[in-house]
Formats: sequence, structure tokens, C-alpha cells
Amino acid sequence: MGSEWIPPEVDGQRPSVARVYDFLLGGDHNFVSDRELATGLLRVEPQARELALANRAFLRRAVRVAAEAGVRQFVDIGSGIPTQGNVHEVAQGVDPSARVVYVDNDDVAVAHSRVILTGNDRATVLRADMRRPAGILADPALRGLLDLSEPVAFLLVAALHLLTDADDPGAVVATLRDACAPGSHLVISHITHEARPGKAAAIGKLYDRASSPAVSRSHEEILRFFDGWDLLDPGLVYVPLWRPDDGESVAEPERFLMLGGTARR
Repeated sequence: MGSEWIPPEVDGQRPSVARVYDFLLGGDHNFVSDRELATGLLRVEPQARELALANRAFLRRAVRVAAEAGVRQFVDIGSGIPTQGNVHEVAQGVDPSARVVYVDNDDVAVAHSRVILTGNDRATVLRADMRRPAGILADPALRGLLDLSEPVAFLLVAALHLLTDADDPGAVVATLRDACAPGSHLVISHITHEARPGKAAAIGKLYDRASSPAVSRSHEEILRFFDGWDLLDPGLVYVPLWRPDDGESVAEPERFLMLGGTARR
């Protein structure tokens, strides 16, 4: 990884969730500490790369669905390090006028996003903490690009399980819901222990070493995040089952550990 991606304040000794995910997706914007945690994760769950790719594919399908429904504004919270098929690429592929705000608190993710978005005046990145959604919504960079009186899609993909119950993730989602216009969309994916509690617990223990935890929740607990929204078909399901592309089929979808859904306000 070239030094141009490394802001001076970055602590390379502590694994970052964003950089571990980058490694699993085949990226090179990660450190030894991130690769060590990812290697431990692969020992616990040999399919971890496949799971990460399935989650990313879910994100792309959900963005496409929202864009095809007429949404032209997207806020990707906990966006991580950019990789192939980013939100702005998918959304602007449907309509070049689509506008995207990426939000992350990882310095490497933010620095790399700024480089990727150079020259794209319809996308920007904020360094912010999802625990303070009101601050995200009030940020001048977001307000300068988006009009919250028009529909917006909020993306919380593999994000809310990085918050403990003490962080009140339900309040985070409620703040976003209360700020958006009718026609807005909410996209969530979240790790669950429903089918494989042992695997989820082992992953959570590994992530105790990282910059954020990995808190698995039940189907019912994750479903509550959609309170006040109308869940789109097929509901909250394992991510490969959410509107798969034509010809795609998945055996044992519960092995993917991640539930995903999209809702409309």
C-alpha cells in the first residue's frame, strides 16, 4: 500500500474494521494488523471472503433498486474503503445526475475515497461517526450536495452491528427516518446469530481487538430497525436471497450469517 493512502494520524497497530473488510474484498489498503485479524477470521470462518463479497453484491442490488425507483440521492454510512462497484458507480449508472455522500470514521477510508472521487462533483465523503447522525445530516458538505426535502436512500450496510446496545443503534436509524422525505429508502445488512450462533460468537470475540465490535443480533432485533418504514419484498432475508440477479441460486443461505433488507418510507 502506497504511503499516499496513510494519513499521519492513522494507528496501524490496531486493526480497523474497514481495512479488514478491504482485505477480504481483495483490496490492498490495509496493514499487517488488519491482515492478521482477517487471517484469524478466515480460520474461524473459511468462507469469510465469500460472505464479504455477497454482502457487497447485496449493496449493489439494493442501490440499483432504489435508483430504478427514482431515488437520486444516497448516503452510505459506514462506507468503508472504496472498491469495485461503489455506490456512486451503480447509482450514476442508472442516472448520471445521482448524488452520493459517503460517511466513515476511518482515516484511510476517507483519504482513499477523496482520491477516488476527484473530479466527480456529484459525490463527496465525510469523516464522521454514525453514532451522531444529526451531525452527519447537518454537515455543510452533505447539505451542499443533497436536498433532504427530496427522497434519499440511507445505506447502513454491515454498519449497525458495529454499534453496541449502549450506542443505541435504533435511535441512529430513527434520526435518519425522521429527517427524510416520503419515497426515501433504508438499506440495512447486519450479522446474525440465528442459524450459526457459534460462528457469530467467535467472530465477535475476534473483533474485540478491532476498532469496532461485531455485535450479532436476532432477526427480530434487526427487523426493529425498520420501524416506521415499509419493508420491500422479500423482506429481511439472508443477503444472497435479497432479489438475486437472474440465474443466481444459493445453497444453504444461512451460512452467509448476514441478514439484509430494504424499505421505503
